[in-house]
Amino acid sequence: MKLFQTYDSPFPSRVRLLLYAKGIEVEIIHPPGFGASEETKAEYLKVNPIGRVPTLVLDDGRALPESEVICEYLEDAYPEPALRPADPWARAQMRLLSRICDFYVVMAMVPLFNLAGRSRRHWEPAVVEAAADKLAEALAYLETFIGSDGYAVGRSLTQADGAIAPQLVLASEWIPSVFGTPDPLLALPRLAAYWKAIQTDPIIARILNETRQGIVMQQQTAHDRAARAV
Repeated sequence: MKLFQTYDSPFPSRVRLLLYAKGIEVEIIHPPGFGASEETKAEYLKVNPIGRVPTLVLDDGRALPESEVICEYLEDAYPEPALRPADPWARAQMRLLSRICDFYVVMAMVPLFNLAGRSRRHWEPAVVEAAADKLAEALAYLETFIGSDGYAVGRSLTQADGAIAPQLVLASEWIPSVFGTPDPLLALPRLAAYWKAIQTDPIIARILNETRQGIVMQQQTAHDRAARAV
């Protein structure tokens, strides 16, 4: 199998969580046209016409986009060890937390992603403040539903951890460092406790290290590109 992905995006991270936890070997491919790259996505669009990462390509050539769908496929195709709780309520909590990440946390950060790709002289303080407020609101939803035993749900890894942990790198580390906003987890004790605990899990630690390195590389590429344009 092949996984088309980038390390700075939180969406492929949830797929890698399942791959690492289940011991599934895949070829990792960084598709052209992402981040600060000057390449086009033309070749990648032949693999996934949606044009986003990740995409899982099976050995027979079938391609599956969208991280949540890929995770469900991997869970069905490789059921052991399970990263979906057996209990129906716990499984629903796992899906709820993942959905909050996708529909609220990510969307709150989009204006900041857009600003980060522009020159600082075009940053609007009101936009930054409004986005930071919206992000704090979205993270408060996670605060309400996050587990209290070191993992998002229960006492072991689930797909929800793969959804939440990479987003917290962006929310608690990248955004405050880039925009000078306060760490939103300071006002969210349950989520802060989860964040501290989940980083001790070896698989999550590996994913977070990859995410942090991916962000640094993406920022360096953007800096180099801007320097060449001067």
